[in-house]
Order: sequence, then C-alpha cells, then structure tokens
Amino acid sequence: MRSDSMPRNSSTILRDAISAGDDIVTMLHGMVEADFVADRKTLRATERSFEIIGEASSRLAREFPAIAAQIPELRRVIDFRNVLAHGYDAVDPRLVFDLARTRLPSLLVALRAQM
Repeated sequence: MRSDSMPRNSSTILRDAISAGDDIVTMLHGMVEADFVADRKTLRATERSFEIIGEASSRLAREFPAIAAQIPELRRVIDFRNVLAHGYDAVDPRLVFDLARTRLPSLLVALRAQM
C-alpha cells in the first residue's frame, strides 16, 4: 500500500491508468457481449479497472492539469468512474462492454502519448 507522503508523478498516475486499461483489454480478448454480461467476475473486474482509470484520471486532472488537457474526453472518463462507484446499481453491463471495445483503445493511445 502506498503512503500518502510519497510523492506521485504524472508517469506513475499514467502507468496506473494504462495498466488498468491493459487489464480490461486482456480480460475481454475474444469475449462477446453476451458472454461478458453473463460473466459476473469479468464484469466486476472490468468495472473495477474502469474505476482505477477514472480515479487516476481525476488525480491527473487535479495534480497535472496541463497533461490532463492533452487527453480527449478525460472529464467523461472521470464521470464514468463516478457512475460506477456511486450509481453502480444503474450501470448497464452492455455499456461497460461497449466502452471497453469502442472508447478504451483510443484512451489508451492518448494516455501512452503522455508518458
């Protein structure tokens, strides 16, 4: 566990988000939507990974706003994290799957570009 007194830099935050995104890509490799929706373990792990991406994005925006400004739709990433964390009961698993397939790849490119 990380101590609050340890300084974080933008690379550490970006690596956390990229690692969580890569986990999603790995978990969903070869999976179709119906299988994803039926697989609670993968669904929950994917949601958790999106929460990590969103929290890292929030920290990046707060601590390194110039870098965060270079990442398109970062605010939407943060908002999605908030929905997952606070509105978990209203999250459609098909939306989670769709975002992982359609939006995550470009987000990972943008995050890697800031390393």
